[in-house]
Amino acid sequence: MKFAYKFQNLLGTVYRKGNLQFTPDGNSVISPVGNRITIYDLKNNKVKSLSLESRYNYRALDISPNGAILIAVNDIGEAQMISTVSYTVVCTHRFPSKVSSLKFSPDGRFFAVCVRNTVFIYKTPGQLTGEYGSFALKIFFTGAHDNLTCVDWSSDSRVVAVGSKDNCTRIYSIEKLMYFRTKVLGGHTDPISGCFFEENSLHLNSVSRNGQLCIWEANLGLGELGPLKDDTEEPVEKKQRSEEDDEFDEEVDYEKEKEASAQGSLMDKGESEEERDKLGKVIPKSSDVEEKKLQYKRIMRFYLADEVRKEDRHATLTASAYHRKSRILVTAFSNGAFFLHELPEVNLIHSLNISDYQIDTVTFNGSGDWIALGVAGVGQLLVWEWQSENYVMKQQGHSSDMTCLTYSPDGQFVATGGDDGKVKLWNLHTGFCFVTFSEHSAPVTAVEFSRNKKFLISASLDGTVRAFDMMRHRNFRTFTTPQPTQFASVALDSSGELVAAGSQDVFEIYLWSVKLGKLLEVLSGHEAPVMSLAFSPIPTSSTLVSGSWDKSLKVWNCLEASEDHENIDLMSDVVAVAFHPAGEEVAAATLNGNISVFHAKAAQQVALIEGRNDLGSGVSELDIVTAKKNLQGKCFTTISYSADGDCILAAGKSKYICIYHVKEGMLLRKFEVTQNQSLDGLSDFLNRRKVTEFCNLALVERREPLEGGSVAVKLAGVQRGDMSTRHYKPEFRVSCVRFSPTGLSWAAACTEGLMVYSLDKGIVFDPYQLSQEVTPKATRDLLAKEEFSGALIMALKLNETPLIHQVIESVPLKDDGQTVRRHMEV
Repeated sequence: MKFAYKFQNLLGTVYRKGNLQFTPDGNSVISPVGNRITIYDLKNNKVKSLSLESRYNYRALDISPNGAILIAVNDIGEAQMISTVSYTVVCTHRFPSKVSSLKFSPDGRFFAVCVRNTVFIYKTPGQLTGEYGSFALKIFFTGAHDNLTCVDWSSDSRVVAVGSKDNCTRIYSIEKLMYFRTKVLGGHTDPISGCFFEENSLHLNSVSRNGQLCIWEANLGLGELGPLKDDTEEPVEKKQRSEEDDEFDEEVDYEKEKEASAQGSLMDKGESEEERDKLGKVIPKSSDVEEKKLQYKRIMRFYLADEVRKEDRHATLTASAYHRKSRILVTAFSNGAFFLHELPEVNLIHSLNISDYQIDTVTFNGSGDWIALGVAGVGQLLVWEWQSENYVMKQQGHSSDMTCLTYSPDGQFVATGGDDGKVKLWNLHTGFCFVTFSEHSAPVTAVEFSRNKKFLISASLDGTVRAFDMMRHRNFRTFTTPQPTQFASVALDSSGELVAAGSQDVFEIYLWSVKLGKLLEVLSGHEAPVMSLAFSPIPTSSTLVSGSWDKSLKVWNCLEASEDHENIDLMSDVVAVAFHPAGEEVAAATLNGNISVFHAKAAQQVALIEGRNDLGSGVSELDIVTAKKNLQGKCFTTISYSADGDCILAAGKSKYICIYHVKEGMLLRKFEVTQNQSLDGLSDFLNRRKVTEFCNLALVERREPLEGGSVAVKLAGVQRGDMSTRHYKPEFRVSCVRFSPTGLSWAAACTEGLMVYSLDKGIVFDPYQLSQEVTPKATRDLLAKEEFSGALIMALKLNETPLIHQVIESVPLKDDGQTVRRHMEV
């Protein structure tokens, strides 16, 4: 079996933070998802996550008007210029600080980047500018008294407007233009949220965070701002004189001299006729004084937040966008509502409340028919068609961490459960979530598909096990216990008639009938929480395996003698169990970092995998021990058998996922799931700069005395990052891994989302008419015997490119024709 698995897609998370962008054709939405970029094709109904990733979460991105270049900037100011043709990083650039806004010019020749109080104008590489160097700086402007928040270009790409937190909007020109000087537009009482030019005009609309809209009118148009000629330039035509010309210059033209003297007398007469003041100075005429200068006048001011604050007095404007051609302004607020107004009359067209959380970003597509909105609080992405008032796309991931997953029997769907109490179904072909079950009122701990693909089982900490119909998409069974308990695991037998769930507070296993919905049996024997269950995959068997923190593995026969069980003692607590696809062996992951494999019937150990060192060292910012010491407390928390049963996929609280060969106990492949430094626990070394003789300074949170002073340590028992701190940094972990029943892919539920890895089609072993005697060794033996035609046929059947090249290159030049002729006869 080949293990050339490569990253294919990222599901379960549709939007994290940053700004959304439509492609130039308006059919796709580009969304930053953590340190990756996902493209939602609304026309073909497909989702594609780019394989490239950044070291930190993306913060700002924009795509060029021709759709060839995508620029994405992360949290620390690292910019990546990405080619949308090959989806590869062309170059990178490091800005001195965080980037607040990024925007391409309408003609695609330049792009503006706002960093602190400075806006940088760069040339776009390509034929339009003739510049093929990356991030070639053209000009930069500074002068704002606070950080910049937004940027916009005029229609001719010569003038740029930037808004800042000092409540002002500044207008700059990237070229020397007539009648133009830098303008500062005030009038707002809160930081600027958005500034927008009108189509083919210098008229400007500015919106602030408190909902104030100011409409500015310019006295000049774009056509009147011609290029400014520099007076210091030397004349192009220079006087060239020869010796012959000098002879003619000595002659005097008396007629021209008379005309010049006459004109001079007229000028003197005219000067004498000019009006003079009391001091005798000439008073210039008004026509000489009047010069054209670009001036702005505020003609209107509107308060867009009045309607919103009737329901929420603390609501603020969080995002805005403007479509120039249709002259429609959309404003989004912190209470989840957005409004559409038509300018310049500011008529309300439409309003809608989509969430209880604030809307972080909003944008129009090219035609202005669709509006994309992103809500980072719950990971929601919406595309709204405002004319028909319908959703083009409505996707939402798990608002909390994803805890479990399972594949459907045909490998087309994946079901996931999360801490938000929801169960979601994802289509692997399209990448979209098509069903969400929200009946649970507590975190979902385990999910399982039935073998006939007709229903789905989920267990939760709310004390219920629910069965969902895959055809009607509803909850048709709810299994409960006589006394309230919390379920940590669930299992479904191969026939789909028995459901077992393990409790983590009363240490018992409950067995129900799916058809009757009644409790059949309560299996007792464990002395600690039952963390994992697995039924035998054999249709004629009802064997159940349970793993618990009491350092034991129990094998139950549910139908014949439910109370009788086989007990297998281990050296450490059991955290996960998995059945071999053939039903003969059982694998158990323990707290000491080992994976033990036992024979299900004989209860004898078959293999042992020591994988603690393969998890990799990783320390948190709040750790006070080294990575090497921290590695001693790590273990595999989830395991899964491959489709053929030869390998085991294992993962835990680490960025690495390992594939082991079961019988040999050997590591075959190790995948690094992420390199996102915005998550905690990925660093291999402790930051010694923060470690003093007293304590780790990262443990001390600086707060004002009125805010409670300094917080010394995190809350006890926190495992996924302390959310009580002001700057919450989630800790990375892999909650669940599963192999696809087809063996062509596997998926992992982690802090980043649902990551799907599939076999690379270019490396997959794909033989043609293969038989037992056709092997690479037999092919090379025929080469040694100089039977080139037979060796070539075997190499073509094996369909391995290196072997085919070896055979072809081994054929002597004089035998090429004979080999080809024999091959054609065959």
